[in-house]
Amino acid sequence: MTIAAVGCGGGSSGPKVANVKAGDMPESAEWTGVYYSPLYGYIHLVQQGNSVSGKWQRPDKSRWADVHGEVTGNLFKFGWTEYAVGVIGPGAKVTGRGYMVYARPAGTNVDDNVAGQIGKGESELGGEIDGVKQRNVNPDPDSIGGSSPTEVGGGDWDGDSKEKGTPESPAPPPP
Repeated sequence: MTIAAVGCGGGSSGPKVANVKAGDMPESAEWTGVYYSPLYGYIHLVQQGNSVSGKWQRPDKSRWADVHGEVTGNLFKFGWTEYAVGVIGPGAKVTGRGYMVYARPAGTNVDDNVAGQIGKGESELGGEIDGVKQRNVNPDPDSIGGSSPTEVGGGDWDGDSKEKGTPESPAPPPP
């Protein structure tokens, strides 16, 4: 699916804003679901009212992102924050904005999909984002990343949770 978008941000120095119009959602379609993207991996989205939240994790597991925004019909405009796993410093976190348009191809027994763009900072335009909605897969955004930006998966070694019980004495080495 190809989406045409035109930047209109008052010159090249301002943020680029997508010039896309919302349409109707296909019959019985909903934003809640899991979408597979070759670049962004599995994108888990959950809709509550006009708000959609979710996460994605890159296929190589090097980065994961939080996504939050509003939907109008088949148009989802969102902000995102992507975290690099195991990275500390300025490159550990990138933010931006974007949009996706929900569509159903013509034909029978077809998979719904989303397509749009994401930009860095306040720009909605930049790179392409797309995904195919996975059938019979429930979203589980909590399975991606950590519970906070400082906890990017791999346990809560830096949290207050401690193992319960009495520590065991070390066992002697075998003879």
